[in-house]
Formats: sequence, C-alpha cells, structure tokens
Amino acid sequence: MKSVSFPYKHLIHRCFRCGYCKFPLNWIDVNNCPSYARFRIESYSCGGRLWLIRAWINGVVDLTDHLSEIIYTCTLCKNCEVKCPFSFNEHIVDMVIAARREIIDIGKVPKGVKNFLKNVLLYKNPYGIKRSKRDVWREGLLVEDYRDQEYLFYVGCTGSFDPKGQRVARAVSKLFLHADLSFGILGKKEICDGNEVFALGEEGLFEELVKENLELFDRLKVKKIITLSPHSYNAFKNLYTKYGARFEVYHYTHILLELLRSERIRVKKGFDLKVTYHDPCFLGRWNKEYKAPREVLKYVLEKGLLEMERSHDSSLCCGGGSGNFYMDLLGGSKDSPARIRVREAHKIGADVIAVSCPKCLIMLDDAVTAESVEGNIKVLDIAEIVESCVIGG
Repeated sequence: MKSVSFPYKHLIHRCFRCGYCKFPLNWIDVNNCPSYARFRIESYSCGGRLWLIRAWINGVVDLTDHLSEIIYTCTLCKNCEVKCPFSFNEHIVDMVIAARREIIDIGKVPKGVKNFLKNVLLYKNPYGIKRSKRDVWREGLLVEDYRDQEYLFYVGCTGSFDPKGQRVARAVSKLFLHADLSFGILGKKEICDGNEVFALGEEGLFEELVKENLELFDRLKVKKIITLSPHSYNAFKNLYTKYGARFEVYHYTHILLELLRSERIRVKKGFDLKVTYHDPCFLGRWNKEYKAPREVLKYVLEKGLLEMERSHDSSLCCGGGSGNFYMDLLGGSKDSPARIRVREAHKIGADVIAVSCPKCLIMLDDAVTAESVEGNIKVLDIAEIVESCVIGG
C-alpha cells in the first residue's frame, strides 16, 4: 500500500482516542459528535476517524468507498476542537479537511459529494438550478440590486433556492425594508460563497469562487456585507481574508439587534409561545457568537427563552454542516442529530425551535416531520419571529 501526502503527519499520531471529543463541555451526554450519535460506532467518532485517516495515509489500510464515506460524515461542527484538552486540538478539523483534499485528488468521493461539487462547478450552487432563478425569492418585495448602498445583503444558495431558505430571506428583507436600511442584493450575479466547497476539500474550486466573488465585490465597491447564513458569514469573515478581502462582515442577527436597539424596528413582546434557541455551529463554535441571536429574541418573547441542556458551545449540531444539508449522510434513523435535537426541545416543553441558519431550519424542520410532532413543535427563523411582532409592520 502506498502512503499518502498529508500535511499533519507530525500531529495526527498524537490523538490516542481518549474519547473527550464525544462529550459536550457540560459532560451531560456522550453523543455530542453528530456522526457518532447517529451510528454509535467508534469509527464515526472524531478519534476513530483520525485513527483511520492515520492508518490510510501511512499505507496501512486502503481508501475504500466506506472509509471515504466515514471521513465525509464529519459535519465539521467543532465540538471535538472545543472539547479536546490537548494543544493540537486547533488542527483537528484541518486534518479532516486535508484528508478530504487527498480523497478529491484520488477521485474516490461519495456520490453525494460528487454531485454537490459538480453542481457548484456548473451552476455556481449545489442545487443545480440556473442562476436566472437565483432571485425569484424577492418577487413582490422592493428589494433592489446592489449599487452603492451601505450594505450588500448576501442571500446565499440556501436562501436563494430552497423554499424554506427563501422564506427566511424574505423575512429578513422585510425587516430591513421596514427599518429603511440601505441595502441591496446581487440578484442573478450572486454565486456560491464556497464555505462547504472548502469543507469538502475541493480547494481549486473554492479558490475559483473566491476569485469570482472578490472581483465582483471589488467592481461594486462593496464595503459591508450582511449574510443570511452563518456558513457564508464564516467564509467571508475567516476564509476570504486570506485572499485579500477587506470588507466588514455581519450576520443578519448583528444588524437586527442594532435596528432593535435604535428603535428603527419597533416591536412588542407579543410572541407568547415557549421558545428554545438552537445554536448553529458556524455562528457559535466557529465564530463565538452566542449573544446576538438571544438578545434579538429577548425583544419579542413574552415568556422568555428556554435553554436546552446542550446549548452555546455545548450545543448538538443539527447534522447539516459540511454539505450534509444536501447529502444527508446522517439521516435515515431516529438517531440522526436533527431528530435528537427535536426530541431535546420537545422534552423541555418548547413550542418553537428558533434558528438563525437556513441549513439548521431545513434539517430541524424535516426532523419535526420525521418525529411526527408537527402539531406540538415547529421550527422558525429568528427573523420570522421578530417579523410577527413588528409594530406598524
């Protein structure tokens, strides 16, 4: 067997599978790694996956289809990095991405990953939908194309093409319009931000997306970007800066909070259902933002916010990260992380799971249906909740 080129050979052996990576910070469960929670097999845990990657890169085992799929079931939620007590923890996710880059070069990617990347290459979105359909979500709204407004509202692929994501894009836009915020969108010019392409290991395609986006932003003189998705927020804030990006980046909850504080959006505490909030990984563990979404909700919740046992940096991933909202490699079981999460919310008596990520909305809303609790609990984006309480809206 031939060994594989791998930039973390000097580090990966340091994982000795202590198992800390499977726990949340508050120690209440052993299943905070979404793929391990789904399969309950050590190979699907962070430590087990790293050991398998190490065996493969050292030529001890072959890269089989099954091993490739195991490596791609990681959602990159970063629970392992947060929980790992060792100094190499900051490179755990890097190791998984590096392994995926090798798999891409070999050409042994799972079918779902291949379709995802092929669609992004051909259509600039993972759904394989023509760019001419990219702004149909704004039909009937006075949302203008970006020219010289203060903010570019980057809607992203999920907000542009998925019906649930489109619902959120409309809700956020209505709130911005109500506040008379100076913003515009790219419309049909918008393309994928590449966050998931990077996570899946397709570095070349990611760099093409970065180049095209940065050229467009530079041409339009974009200085400030608001993103609908935390995944886009992470890409623009943390990945694009390595390629010379110099714009300010906000998640939409940051802007909503300022608009509420300044009373450019006036609301009443009229949302009387019991609400819990699900922390999205790319806003929470990846970017340490736990406060803004909760502060926004405080303006409108009549009964306060219920917290699930696993929240903030101990939150359980919905399972949608790293392109899994499209591929769903963790679905098909009552132990899928999204279904576990819905049961947690139901257990504490929540009527609503509030989210601030369209991918979380997709995963958790589907899980509500799978759990047959549609009449007892629903999933709403924070923007939808705020919109329902606007005074004079």
